[in-house]
Amino acid sequence: MAKLAGARTVEIPTHRDARGFLSAMETEAEVPFPIRRIYYVYGVAPPFERGGHAHPDTDQLLVCLHGTMRVYLRDALHCATYDLARPSLGLFIPAMIWARLYDFTPETVCLAAASTHYDPPKVIRDWDEYLRRVTHA
Repeated sequence: MAKLAGARTVEIPTHRDARGFLSAMETEAEVPFPIRRIYYVYGVAPPFERGGHAHPDTDQLLVCLHGTMRVYLRDALHCATYDLARPSLGLFIPAMIWARLYDFTPETVCLAAASTHYDPPKVIRDWDEYLRRVTHA
């Protein structure tokens, strides 16, 4: 069964000097998987929502680079909501966790790193199907 307990925020090492900030993700502490895909989401139109699905074999790390957003995570038994509002904080989402991204401000830019390449037929977009899969795993 998928475990929401594996989801967690990750502080991204950030350095500041007179020129500004530099944040870097270089170790397994920041990104606990090999990155196979990087993508970003921006210009999210009303009702300012994305996701609403689960990836059976993909771990992800989300970073809100600009603006603010919320992420609702759920497994078969538990749920949690995370506010992302600074580029030095990431959210690790393990495989097979239902994720809904919402409350994007119009200027929000969200960067995502994923452990697999995108494979649309694998994505679980129906909650009942998700429950069937996680309770019979």
